[in-house]
Amino acid sequence: MYEFRNVPTGNMIHGNTGAAAVPFPTMTVRVGCRLVYEAVQPTPIFLVVRPRTDTNDQIVVSESLTFRSEPSSEQYHDPFGNITHRWTMLPGQTEVIHDALVQVSSLPDDSNFKKFSVPIGEITPDTIRYTLPSRYCDSDKLLAMAAQQFGYLVNGVDKVIAVCNWVQRNITYVTCSGRPDLSASEVIARGFGVCRDFAHVAIALCRALNLPTRYVTGHLPDIGCVDPGTPMDFHAYFEVYLEHHWRVFDARFNVPRIGRVKIAHGLDAVDASFSTVYGQAQLTYFQVWAYQVNPAVVRVGDPIDLSLRLDGTPQIRFS
Repeated sequence: MYEFRNVPTGNMIHGNTGAAAVPFPTMTVRVGCRLVYEAVQPTPIFLVVRPRTDTNDQIVVSESLTFRSEPSSEQYHDPFGNITHRWTMLPGQTEVIHDALVQVSSLPDDSNFKKFSVPIGEITPDTIRYTLPSRYCDSDKLLAMAAQQFGYLVNGVDKVIAVCNWVQRNITYVTCSGRPDLSASEVIARGFGVCRDFAHVAIALCRALNLPTRYVTGHLPDIGCVDPGTPMDFHAYFEVYLEHHWRVFDARFNVPRIGRVKIAHGLDAVDASFSTVYGQAQLTYFQVWAYQVNPAVVRVGDPIDLSLRLDGTPQIRFS
């Protein structure tokens, strides 16, 4: 249960929840962000940074969200179930800080299963939308290409894995190359992008193969992986509906990973953006963190101290 408390610097929500049932053994990941906006006039903002609590893959143990909000802010679930906060930023500087400890499974993504696609006639009305084109996942422009490249495959998961392999071979990851106006077909044409672009291309190709596929944003710590040394960011990947369950895939890394923390999902990046601003406001500071910690040592609200991280090396360590 989350509780709002008014504090001099803004509003804070904090609390504990245990609605999910994460497969054991578990590890604890600290995730969050610090965002600073500069506005010249009252500017509405919609913020989506809190982890979802309706998934069996993660338990939000403790969490805080602080921001300047006058006279009030509104919390609600958007049409996709993402936890959303909306308010109007006042002229000047607004700082948003989210911090959370999340329990996740120590097991990697389950990609070694033989799951078949769901026949179109069995797909529920709320899922069928994920087979159709969207703004950034223009699958209607990729039908012929998808049929030529992957049409010989029968098993659903084999199609998805083949799509991810194709994206890895044909799209180059280039840091800071992302643009907010590129669709999947345009990314394919230029041949490079960021994780958002990798996800959009894979989603569009999967939808062209009649596989319900949705865009996902969240955090991805470096558990069992060497720290690449680049600044942390939110991560984009995707989920495919196979045998009546949503399964995680990641075209950017294309290997099973440990410790994902899901924030939002939707048709594409429009539905899962961490913020949507209506007006002239500049994002002047951006920091994201996601790393494994010992929950007996680290608390929500503590200074970010990467010397306490347990990940960032090939060795997998538990708290």
